[in-house]
Amino acid sequence: MKLYYKPGACSLSPHIVLREAGLPFDLVKVDLAAKTLEDGSDFRAVNPKGQVPALALDGGGILTEGAVIVQYIADRAPDSGLIPPAGSLERYRVQELLNFIGSELHKGVVPLFPMLKDVVSETYKGFAAKVLGAKLALLDHELEGKAYLTGDRFTVADAYAFTVLSWLPRIGFDLTPWPNLVAFSERVAARPAVQAALAAEAQG
Repeated sequence: MKLYYKPGACSLSPHIVLREAGLPFDLVKVDLAAKTLEDGSDFRAVNPKGQVPALALDGGGILTEGAVIVQYIADRAPDSGLIPPAGSLERYRVQELLNFIGSELHKGVVPLFPMLKDVVSETYKGFAAKVLGAKLALLDHELEGKAYLTGDRFTVADAYAFTVLSWLPRIGFDLTPWPNLVAFSERVAARPAVQAALAAEAQG
């Protein structure tokens, strides 16, 4: 498999999951601003959406959308425990978390990105920060008494949550009001697969 990524972007989530699953893969860096690959070719020829992540499959074809990609990867390594079996209630719980992280946290933090300072008013940024804080409080509560979002086992939902949470300090959003999120972020960051993914992206 081949993962198209941008360092620090949401493609970090499937990058982590690939390493947690122990599957072979190659990394291909994308310049999202120019929509090009390192060889200068048009990334949109790979993914017409022009976004990361995109996963080139061994059998041919491209899979997009991070929440789907991480499930695909986890299903390729069922013994990894990264996702419960299809059809089980536990699987739907993980999918529920993936959807919440994607729609409420990932999209919720976008208006706060510094790159949008010229198009997002301060009034709206204040509103967005308040809404995001409420969603973070829900996730903090979800982690009460647990190592990971579904209990003691790390899943694909944790990789996605960690990725989004890792953006917040970089944009000056203080996580200290939510101690469970702080502890969770530190716990996930200490995992060998996560450290390997972060190191690879720092070098990329």
